[in-house]
Amino acid sequence: MIEVSGLTFSYGRKKQALHGLNFTVGDGEIFGFLGPNGSGKSTTQKILTGILKGHGGFVSLFGQEIASVHTQDFFQKIGVLFEFPYLYTNLSAIDNLKYFASFYPSGQVRDALELLEQLEFKKDFLRKPVSSYSKGMRQRVSMARALINNPKLLFLDEPTSGLDPSGAVLFRRIIEEERRKGTTVFLTTHNMADADLLCDRVAFISNGAIAALDTPGRLKEKNSSHQVVVVYLRDGKRVERTIEAAELEGGLGFAHEGIISIHSQEPTLEDMFIQYTGRGLS
Repeated sequence: MIEVSGLTFSYGRKKQALHGLNFTVGDGEIFGFLGPNGSGKSTTQKILTGILKGHGGFVSLFGQEIASVHTQDFFQKIGVLFEFPYLYTNLSAIDNLKYFASFYPSGQVRDALELLEQLEFKKDFLRKPVSSYSKGMRQRVSMARALINNPKLLFLDEPTSGLDPSGAVLFRRIIEEERRKGTTVFLTTHNMADADLLCDRVAFISNGAIAALDTPGRLKEKNSSHQVVVVYLRDGKRVERTIEAAELEGGLGFAHEGIISIHSQEPTLEDMFIQYTGRGLS
């Protein structure tokens, strides 16, 4: 679906933003592209969506080189959720979606009301102007806009930004539903929970270069201490002990009156990002 080889980009002579990126994204994959501000992830996404021109290296989508393809049919296959909602604030949710739907063939367009209902948009705001919406409501309309053309490739930039926990769970479920339909998802985010729960693979980018690329599980497993913390009762008291994970195979080798919990010492995805790049995600 996406092939990137030796991708470079510079903002003028003295500011090279990308230093030879190489990665592929398979059909129906959710691919996470993670990095701190200024790392090059937004530049990469703008190149992939055809917004930013003048890159070096090779970039193809749907088997077509992005630099030479500017047809309407090509871009009608793509849906984009930008980090900051690009909506007409004087129009309602429905009118915004009707306007954006007008750019696509009628047989490709999804029903705006059904989309907003799926996104649990408040019905009493359907006809009110976007200027009266909360950030979370605008995010729902923006997601509907990204999905209105039933895209085969979906670019999502901070999709759960501005959402409460239940809204974030809803968005993750919708993203997974899109993948089950065969949609490929390119996800850029600072939210490690989103990346860990959703992504088949993640790439960590820092200073315009990819520092690591693998599944979230393998990245954590490769850097795990392979230890677990066992919390148990002994003589009526709560006791905590750290043991090697392999010791669990033969049963607990110490006396106890009951197990309260067993916790893996596996690092988090954010731990891995900091380890590979030396930088936090802010």
